[in-house]
Amino acid sequence: MKTVVLLKAGDAALPVRLTAGDYDRWFLQTLGLSGYRFDVIPAHQGAKLPADVSGYDAVMMTGSPLSVTRLEPWMERAAAFMMGAADRGIPVLGVCFGHQLLAHAHGGRVDRNPLGREIGTVEVLLTDPGREDPLFHGLPVRLAVQATHEDIVVEPPSGATVLAGNANTAVQALAFRPHVRGVQFHPEVQPSTMRALIEARAERLEAEAIARGQPPGERVPRLLAGIQPTPAGPQILTNFLERFS
Repeated sequence: MKTVVLLKAGDAALPVRLTAGDYDRWFLQTLGLSGYRFDVIPAHQGAKLPADVSGYDAVMMTGSPLSVTRLEPWMERAAAFMMGAADRGIPVLGVCFGHQLLAHAHGGRVDRNPLGREIGTVEVLLTDPGREDPLFHGLPVRLAVQATHEDIVVEPPSGATVLAGNANTAVQALAFRPHVRGVQFHPEVQPSTMRALIEARAERLEAEAIARGQPPGERVPRLLAGIQPTPAGPQILTNFLERFS
């Protein structure tokens, strides 16, 4: 059985937690518990991080409503923990906020996306290196994935390789080192969870659309209608745990 440290980087909004659970639960539900044991650590609450990572097979970090552009001490500690694990050869995967924090820790730059929030089921395109990367083993070049974010990696770290992107977010996946990966999208999010996320943010999404000159009342129904199954998500998580650790 593989043992995974899952760093929790925030809490989902209450309406989302009531219908779809919290960030850590999404990973556990999508991956299943057979063959894996997860040590969930609420890093955003200042929880103590393991002093010794030698007994773990992998480290993963969730998304967060917080922003790497407004660094807090716990974020620096979590980044140092992931870097230390990576230095010891332990596979590390950052998702959304975790992806951005890894980029920051490796010397990249994170900022608010000038094109605005990306949310819903979106398509990403693998780059040539992405097609060959074990994270995307067995998957097509074009992937449907679930996404929700406002910040992006605007400058990848020196030496990192872009594995996937799209028109909204050029850096959708990064290889930082041979065993360290980050994805901007959410492979752990299922369609029902994405629906809960959109519905919980409906008022804000409507305001954003109007501010960008879009007709009122169209964005949220369009996003909800566009939700699709994303089987690539669970496969990406499984690929990480089975092909990197």
